[in-house]
Amino acid sequence: MCRIRSFLTAVLWALAGSAASAATGPASAPPCSHHQPLRQAFFGDLHVHTRYSLDASTQGTRTTPDQAYRFARGEPLGIQPWDEAGRPQRSLQLRRPLDFAMVSDHAELLGEVEMCTTPEIDGYNSWQCLLYRHWPRGAFYLFNATAALKAEHLGMCGDKGERCLAAALAPWREMQEAARAHNDRSGNCAFTTFIGYKWTGSEPRSGGNLHRNVVFRNATVPPLPISFIDAPAASLLWSRLEADCNRGGEGCDSLVIPHNSNLSAGFMFGDPSGEREPLDAAAAAQRRRMEPLVEIMQHKGASECFFDPAVTRDELCAFEQLPEDNISGFDNPPGPQTGFLRQVWQQGLGLQAELGINPFQTGVIASSDTHLGAPGAVEEDRFLGHGGAGVPARGAVPPGLPDKLEYNPGGLAVLWAEENSREALFQAMRRREAYATSGPRILTRLFAGPDLPPTLCGAPDMLATAYDLGVPMGGELNRADSGRMRLLLSAQQDPGTADAPGLPLQKIQVIKGWLGADGQTRERVYDVAGEARSDASVNLATCEPEGTGHASLCAVWEDPDFDPEQAAFYYSRVVENPSCRWSQRQCVAAAVDCDDRATLGEGFEACCAPEHRPVIRERAWTSPIWYRPASAALREPPEPV
Repeated sequence: MCRIRSFLTAVLWALAGSAASAATGPASAPPCSHHQPLRQAFFGDLHVHTRYSLDASTQGTRTTPDQAYRFARGEPLGIQPWDEAGRPQRSLQLRRPLDFAMVSDHAELLGEVEMCTTPEIDGYNSWQCLLYRHWPRGAFYLFNATAALKAEHLGMCGDKGERCLAAALAPWREMQEAARAHNDRSGNCAFTTFIGYKWTGSEPRSGGNLHRNVVFRNATVPPLPISFIDAPAASLLWSRLEADCNRGGEGCDSLVIPHNSNLSAGFMFGDPSGEREPLDAAAAAQRRRMEPLVEIMQHKGASECFFDPAVTRDELCAFEQLPEDNISGFDNPPGPQTGFLRQVWQQGLGLQAELGINPFQTGVIASSDTHLGAPGAVEEDRFLGHGGAGVPARGAVPPGLPDKLEYNPGGLAVLWAEENSREALFQAMRRREAYATSGPRILTRLFAGPDLPPTLCGAPDMLATAYDLGVPMGGELNRADSGRMRLLLSAQQDPGTADAPGLPLQKIQVIKGWLGADGQTRERVYDVAGEARSDASVNLATCEPEGTGHASLCAVWEDPDFDPEQAAFYYSRVVENPSCRWSQRQCVAAAVDCDDRATLGEGFEACCAPEHRPVIRERAWTSPIWYRPASAALREPPEPV
């Protein structure tokens, strides 16, 4: 089977050669007119599904990749349900356009969806495609179980999947062409696109999510996405990408971003069952090379840290925590070891001591995971659901709340780069100079270095000094000759828009994890700027904010517990004043009064459910900075040729 797939891949490389050349476009572009050596923040969404994803199309999504990019740039978008004339019954529009975006449709069923929606393709009248068109929900479960759990093509694809592989060429070309058309290569550099896709696998016994988004550096890409069917393990995906792209395709380069580790049942970064071989140094190095970032927040919850009063006193870990630990709907609650990043980063420190390399040295971003083709639609007051695992609206607008109570609008990826170009943004991802927000466009910086001046905040050369004497978020320090560790932290509130002004900030926190002399990992949360306890609140009857806060915050903080012989990581968390969550906004708009059951209209029952969280504290998370003692030399094995 692998030989046949390899042969088909070679044939497809040849067939797609001219198309790839056409998509590449001019060899070079003019420099961006707004270039900042000290870097600037760009906001985007790297997790977007359109009509070519099975779970989007079976819920009525008709958005094309072209329309998705138009929406990201500020144009309105019609979404399901549709009337008999094909007119959308709802619409969305961003208040502010994004700086960058990537359509990331599922690789596994591109051809199947194309076959079942294109009468000219052989297989259109197969029983599987008839099921797809006449019972979309049934097709959703059948198709996904075959591809994401069994790693197989469906029967109508041919013995070796060749029919569906051929059918997948057209949507893959369309995704590339849309990215090419909307990537601003003029000196304005107003908008950047990336070509990419989602690799979609699951751990069958636990239902654990293994999904990853693949991002390509430029327009030189493989003739077809490498799917879970082609490479049914993350390590196989990395190896195929390295062989076929990063080292095997001239000019091709890629990186991988895992998402929803909160729903991985612990399998995203390891094997909690203990049945597989532990990581060796070569595997750890490959993971570190290929996965520089992870998605900490999206529509299906947050993955920062697990909250239980018996486990941690950090109450902010409860933010958008889902009730299950898996993506398949099994009734298994989450726990400290089920994929939360703070714990994973602590495990990385232990593996660094053992292997000489940290496989989990990842930065963070957030995105939406929209299945409406609506990148950046993350505003609480305009949330209409995102489809996918949420409430479908194929045939009619659902009564009451538009999505499951546990889900949220998602977040944004933020990259610190010199300019808004593919090359500059991709390099920012590579070096992990990135952060995540839960939706607001908060600006935040993080630097670390033993020699950062205590008076750096407000200095005219603050950033130049910070880059000169320290490392930014995502970086690594391996010396502290002075025996101290200082961090520069700054944040500015989202200014918002005239009709939706941003909220003030409450505080900046530093979260530290370290490896003790006894080999045990520990963590601590420090409040370093703003108020640990604030008078700010929100009126739940009107959703009007109350109290005071900060337009900006800055501090140079010195770790009072620093030990130069202990490996550690530091990241910051910027917290906004409280506001109404999307669900509470809609409950208020519907005049729901939980003391008067007569006001509880159809679909609004969740407004009064015990699990309803009416208040949200929006935030930003930076990528960590790692400290490696000078005595712990990096022992990275040579990369394979």
